[in-house]
Amino acid sequence: MTRHYFGTDGIRGTVGQAPITPDFVLRLAHAVGRVLKKAETRPSVLIGKDTRISGYMLESALESGFNSAGVDVVLLGPLPTPGVAYLTRAQRASLGVVISASHNAYPDNGIKFFSAHGTKLSDDWELAVEAALEEAPVWADSAQLGKARRLNDAPGRYIEFCKSTFANDLTLRGLKLVVDGAHGAAYQVAPNVFHELGADVISIGCAPDGLNINKDVGATHPQALIDAVRAHGADYGIALDGDADRLQLVDASGRLFNGDELLYLMAMERIARGEKLAGVVGTLMTNKAVEMALRAQGMELVRARVGDRYVLEELEKRRWLLGGEGSGHLLALDRHTTGDGIVSALQVLQACQRSGKKVGELLADLALFPQTLINVRLVGDQDWKANQGLAAEIRRCEAELGDAGRVLIRASGTEPLLRVMVEARDAAQADACARRLVAAVEAGAVA
Repeated sequence: MTRHYFGTDGIRGTVGQAPITPDFVLRLAHAVGRVLKKAETRPSVLIGKDTRISGYMLESALESGFNSAGVDVVLLGPLPTPGVAYLTRAQRASLGVVISASHNAYPDNGIKFFSAHGTKLSDDWELAVEAALEEAPVWADSAQLGKARRLNDAPGRYIEFCKSTFANDLTLRGLKLVVDGAHGAAYQVAPNVFHELGADVISIGCAPDGLNINKDVGATHPQALIDAVRAHGADYGIALDGDADRLQLVDASGRLFNGDELLYLMAMERIARGEKLAGVVGTLMTNKAVEMALRAQGMELVRARVGDRYVLEELEKRRWLLGGEGSGHLLALDRHTTGDGIVSALQVLQACQRSGKKVGELLADLALFPQTLINVRLVGDQDWKANQGLAAEIRRCEAELGDAGRVLIRASGTEPLLRVMVEARDAAQADACARRLVAAVEAGAVA
């Protein structure tokens, strides 16, 4: 059975257009409730959201849909996605639900789910929900309707959880931090976590109005953070995205560190503490310099498909702890069951406080390879895989790069685009190879 609604991370789209409409979301919750009731007599679900204005409408629709199936609901209000995952586990709930479109602008929204263990759910579970959506609803009678209540101290509980992931013998005293909440779900949580651990905190992007989430702030717009760090003379800047599962970090000079670098730093901090790591999980886009540096330390880098869901699947399969993407989705499975921007930032700051070194010093030996990424629009039903000219050019580029670079060509999952990426020690070489590959793709379109 093919999934019609679920993507790689729940269901997402533009509010007011299918499937992000109140009638569909009510039916979705009812269908999920029916699936839950096959295993439990009286399931309960937690519902959290980010700060989009549409969250009010979708929250009400979810509540009604669950209640109509005989499922109890606990409303958390605005809370980071990883906070919902944590509380689902801590409250022994049957399911966690997040209303968020992550780093997208406010016209979009989405619904994603966590299991009772605070983990992403399987494809089979999503298929079961889609099958239930095709069936006629079975409305519970009045005596069997679900109830709803609000967990008023949800932010405080999550703040304490985040603090518990930071070493008890360390503090953040003496550090001045700029914390950018992207006007999103972490606006009332993130500044308090770092403040309560001792840091002097300057907050930006922490004044949501329902329409400004991710607008010119947050992990997807780091220039605001860079400017604020410089203006305040801060030691570091920490930017989250709208649902706070992604991290971008800036040092005092305004230098931005990406997820690949921070993943490497987290791995090396574990090694410095005497832990044994067989390897870490990255993605097809993870910089080759990270792979080579890890190999030099006796660790393997396994590449998953792009998307934190696939990183998590690979980690669980190998029973490894650390993984992530260059975009800032980082996972430390001995700290949390899912990617968490705040927890990831604490892991980085813990490495700095423990070593007495700055992030730049801890990464001094890691020089990322320059990457050139060009998106090429595919024409009609263009079959790029059958393009012999492209295949020949790939072979030439790979021979030219040798072990000091690589070629990655992959189709976009959402647009008729081919993503052509080349990385090499020399930026000019990466750019030249990428442009030759693009020319071969375009030649194939008119052949």
